[in-house]
Amino acid sequence: MSDDLNMSMRKFLKQVGVTSQQAIEEAFRTADGTEGKEFEARVVLTVDGVDLEHVVTGTIKG
Repeated sequence: MSDDLNMSMRKFLKQVGVTSQQAIEEAFRTADGTEGKEFEARVVLTVDGVDLEHVVTGTIKG
């Protein structure tokens, strides 16, 4: 793997992580009745031009 590809992926994934956390925090701040409940979460990552669809699932506890 080239250094350029590696750095580009790391930069993209950092942006995904930071902006996703901000979006989740905002959604929980504005939603009612989330405390103590568990919510199923899913992220679908696709990359145009290559055959990639990657799904990550998990649980977020309010």
